[in-house]
Amino acid sequence: MVKVVVCGAAGGIGQPLSLLLKQSDLISHLALYDIVNAAGVAADLSHINTASKVTGHVGKDSLADALQGAHTVVIPAGVPRKPGMTRDDLFKVNAGIVRDLAQACAQYCPRAFILVISNPVNSTVPIVCEVFKKAGVFDARKVFGVTTLDVVRSSTFVNHIKPQFEPHANRITVVGGHSGATIVPVLSQIKQVSFTPEEIKALTHRIQFGGDEVVKAKDGAGSATLSMAYAGARFTTSLLEASVRGKRGLVESTYIHLNGNPGAEWNARTTGLEYFAQDVELGPEGVANVLALPDLSAEEQGLVKIAVGELKGNITKGIDFVVQGAIPVAKL
Repeated sequence: MVKVVVCGAAGGIGQPLSLLLKQSDLISHLALYDIVNAAGVAADLSHINTASKVTGHVGKDSLADALQGAHTVVIPAGVPRKPGMTRDDLFKVNAGIVRDLAQACAQYCPRAFILVISNPVNSTVPIVCEVFKKAGVFDARKVFGVTTLDVVRSSTFVNHIKPQFEPHANRITVVGGHSGATIVPVLSQIKQVSFTPEEIKALTHRIQFGGDEVVKAKDGAGSATLSMAYAGARFTTSLLEASVRGKRGLVESTYIHLNGNPGAEWNARTTGLEYFAQDVELGPEGVANVLALPDLSAEEQGLVKIAVGELKGNITKGIDFVVQGAIPVAKL
């Protein structure tokens, strides 16, 4: 039995994410939690002719039932970005939501894999980790910030200017974090095509701020939901393939706690950070091995320095929210 829980399942990301996960033959029970409408989403998805059972759980009183026995918990819960908002602006609302969900996970499914989509990921992942540390159940190998959308955008945007580059077959490494200047696509390591310096600069900026394109295009109606759902389902599927099916050699870029993860010690020393997004080989216990950074161009090295500077503040903000017992603006 493989139970996957989606927290925030009735939202703009949660619904398409749940639809994609319903198609997986690796999931036997898909539990959908939200403060409203999760029962309706579950009823709808339960009519799809795949083998997994779907259950809906609405409100705080049903959270324990949703989480108990979970193999993997995916958290897209929270409010979306609106025009003029940065991911950091979301912190005031989403930090409390993520903190409360993490506390419930630490209590009811402490050994589950936790996949954090709720923005700002640079800060919400440290919140989850600090909650698990306080509860005495923290395992650095099992908490992931889902930065897969940056990888998906990278291969897509490269294809837009280099049609010979096959976006589905070629994965581009993205390091750093998951907002603006903290996103560093390693374009210099792409062997299939070449770029001019101007193309590199334009591509890097578009990848870093691709989310703004969607926010602007939706004109106040939301942020990237469908592409994020696709990216979230892709990462979840990769993790399940490695942890359930035992498939080896699966590599995804993800934002993780460096200390306590095999292969990451050097990066923690080099960057001075506790958290960083980079290529990770997935395995039965989550992180099997953190891969070394590829060779970076001089420009990319400069971008990483900028990312490290911003990440320090993002990480501290998340840690302090838990350690100092900040009062959340929003409650579940």
